Amino acid sequence: MGRLAKLVATVGGLGHVPIAPGTAGSLAGVALGLLWTPEAMGLPPLIALAALFVVGVAASTRVERDLKALDPSCIVIDETVAMWMILLAVPAASWRQIVVAFVLFRFFDVVKPPPLKRLAKAPGGWGVMLDDAGAAIYTILIFWCVQQVTNFGF
Repeated sequence: MGRLAKLVATVGGLGHVPIAPGTAGSLAGVALGLLWTPEAMGLPPLIALAALFVVGVAASTRVERDLKALDPSCIVIDETVAMWMILLAVPAASWRQIVVAFVLFRFFDVVKPPPLKRLAKAPGGWGVMLDDAGAAIYTILIFWCVQQVTNFGF
């Protein structure tokens, strides 16, 4: 297996934690979102996000092929990128907002409401990355709706 692909797909080995590797990958996304904010980037956030997404697709494709398994639990780049995407779209002003976003994302990532199950069946690393991007989009939409309806920042 390509070392670099494995390093990227497992987010530096986080995907090998024995309990809840997806949650660990999501927490890495929170850390990335807190440390690598749009202000801290030297390039537009959407470009950085798109680049990391494409790198995640490539790394996930390689690891799936090498392990001969579809979306093995050690691949957590998808959760990391998705949580970062959420924090870029819904800048969190408080820990409470981050916790709400995290819980919503994990719910959608695990439950995979339509069409996320269908997205997960896309070939190679696309399926790995797309279903989590979809869970992130659900999270962002609900987060925004709740903020608009309640006019409350959680």
